[in-house]
Amino acid sequence: MKALLAAALLAAAPAFAADPHAGHSHAAPAAATLVDGTVKKVDKAAGRLTLSHGPLPNGMPAMTMAFGVKNPAWLDRLKAGDKIRFGMDDAGGVLTVTRIEQP
Repeated sequence: MKALLAAALLAAAPAFAADPHAGHSHAAPAAATLVDGTVKKVDKAAGRLTLSHGPLPNGMPAMTMAFGVKNPAWLDRLKAGDKIRFGMDDAGGVLTVTRIEQP
């Protein structure tokens, strides 16, 4: 039985490898969903924004963490304590804020 299962998996492997879309999710991009956040720190030198945020669309729970930003000019207008809504992109585990709205 194990040999049969192993043979089936090996036979299917090339089909999965040949499909460039294998494993892609059909979920909406993370940037399409805005998340509530509070600015904790603005680090212009590093081009990063530390945010306390609610759960993220990629499944990450609420926490405080640093993000890169798509537009460094945003760092000039934000300060610690600002409430924002933001969209982000998760490209290979690198989280980048791609949209900011201030209520």
